[in-house]
Amino acid sequence: MTMEQGKPLADSRLEAAAGADVIDWFAEEGRRAYGRVIPARAANVAQLVVKEPVGPVAAFSPWNFPINQAVRKISAALAAGCSIIIKCPEDTPASCAALVAAFADAGLPAGVLNLVFGDPAAISAYLIPHPTIRKISFTGSTAVGKQLASLAGLHMKRVTMELGGHAPAIVFEDADVDRAVKVLATSKFRNAGQICVAPTRFIVHESVYPKFVDGFVSAAKSIKVGDGLAEGVTMGPLAHERRLEAMEAFTADAVSHGAKVACGGARIGNRGYFFAPTVLTDVPVEARVMNEEPFGPVAIVSFFRDYEAAISEANRLPYGLAAYAYTKSAKTMADVGRDVESGMVSINHHGLALPELPFGGVKDSGYGSEGGAEALEAYFNPKLVTQMT
Repeated sequence: MTMEQGKPLADSRLEAAAGADVIDWFAEEGRRAYGRVIPARAANVAQLVVKEPVGPVAAFSPWNFPINQAVRKISAALAAGCSIIIKCPEDTPASCAALVAAFADAGLPAGVLNLVFGDPAAISAYLIPHPTIRKISFTGSTAVGKQLASLAGLHMKRVTMELGGHAPAIVFEDADVDRAVKVLATSKFRNAGQICVAPTRFIVHESVYPKFVDGFVSAAKSIKVGDGLAEGVTMGPLAHERRLEAMEAFTADAVSHGAKVACGGARIGNRGYFFAPTVLTDVPVEARVMNEEPFGPVAIVSFFRDYEAAISEANRLPYGLAAYAYTKSAKTMADVGRDVESGMVSINHHGLALPELPFGGVKDSGYGSEGGAEALEAYFNPKLVTQMT
């Protein structure tokens, strides 16, 4: 994984271990996928709801977490009793192939789990309309997700879509700023920022804004960027040249609109796809990076004066995958949980992506879940059986 995707070796090991955790959890949850008995209105009627596997699944997984994202789809499908064809990313083929080989080595019957590589457009155009396929699961960009969801809708196929994000992170005046800086900086620059739930827009109360910026910039500068196999490296390269070009374009556009580069903002060296951890301030809302998912190591820090302004900015974009907040107030925690338009809200810590928790978004970030009992339910058809004796 490190050799083909770039993340530090320690992160690759963690991802492999997390994949095993996902497999274990879904395997156990499959044992508890019960139906139910609904009390009838007549004494001689029995009303049963049974769960049946939805059928063969076509799944499409991304390159940023080549094991973690594929294993969620595979595990949920198998636990529900569905066969699955997984189209893994051409940027990280070896990691996915090793995962599928592990299932085969464990004794999974031939034909239950199937792996395919190739042109994404051609494969999706073939699999999604195919009458054998009953469910689609896709993780990737919003633009591609909308195209695939439209195609699936034409054929009445059930769909789970985990799409892009532009996660806000609100730091209130009563927050533990040091903790917020530590957790948010780690979360932002993990996997070189190539994470759909990475905090991106840091919305900080004006009273703690200078302290937060100073701390965040120091944290960004302390990150050791380099070969993921090298000792002590905490951030590897971007996955490919397209991401490098995107970071340069986002930064240049922001600066042209008046933004300030607090640190980073440029490629490191002229070999590989290394880009410095970057912090931008004073970025106007017209800048591309304020509206398009950067999917890289670029953080945008702005300040707010009152609660309504913070929530307005958090909800401004059509994305709604993840959101973060830091505060010591129980009332503010409750208000944020209610008011922020996001499929996942994590307050005072980074508590997302455990196997037992729902994982999914709202608005242009998709629908359905890749985690928790909700994920398994998407692979079942509930059938009512009502009988009179």
